[in-house]
Amino acid sequence: MPRPKRIRKMLNPPHFKGFKPSGVTGETSPVLMDFEEYEAIRLSDFELFGQVEAARYMGVSRPTFTRIYESARRKVALAFVEGRPIIFQGGKVYFDSEWYTCSHCGCFFNHPAKEQVVSFCTLCGSPSISQCSQEQAADEADICICPVCGYEKEHIPGNPCNAEFCPSCNGRMMRKGAPHRNRNR
Repeated sequence: MPRPKRIRKMLNPPHFKGFKPSGVTGETSPVLMDFEEYEAIRLSDFELFGQVEAARYMGVSRPTFTRIYESARRKVALAFVEGRPIIFQGGKVYFDSEWYTCSHCGCFFNHPAKEQVVSFCTLCGSPSISQCSQEQAADEADICICPVCGYEKEHIPGNPCNAEFCPSCNGRMMRKGAPHRNRNR
């Protein structure tokens, strides 16, 4: 069994979902690039950080950063040569901006402008918000919980929490800390 993947730090997600080449006819399968690969390219090629400095920023070792960066470069090259679109997808990352949760609607939202005060939910406008800590998000990332009775168990990688059923009440499990968890209380 492989070691669990460490959570990688990012400044912010890209402000777009991906790229699509112009002048290409027909549908081709997109190249899926993880957020951590996007961040590696941003740090190395845009910010011009060295690999040691970029690895330190992302919270990974230098060899791990090199593997992430190499994977990202190969995906960009594949997209360019074959004229395929690039789609950015998630990954095990956290963002270097403040995150908040709304107790009214259960959504999570970030706040990259640290100098401005957040006083309401960006989705529903409710003032009942609280700031999330990175340690809390990292601790809750690998726990499945039953929203009905509160039973918790360790998450099995590769097996979605919502495919599991609670052994005590037979309710469908969900990831601890998920935005929709607060709605079931």
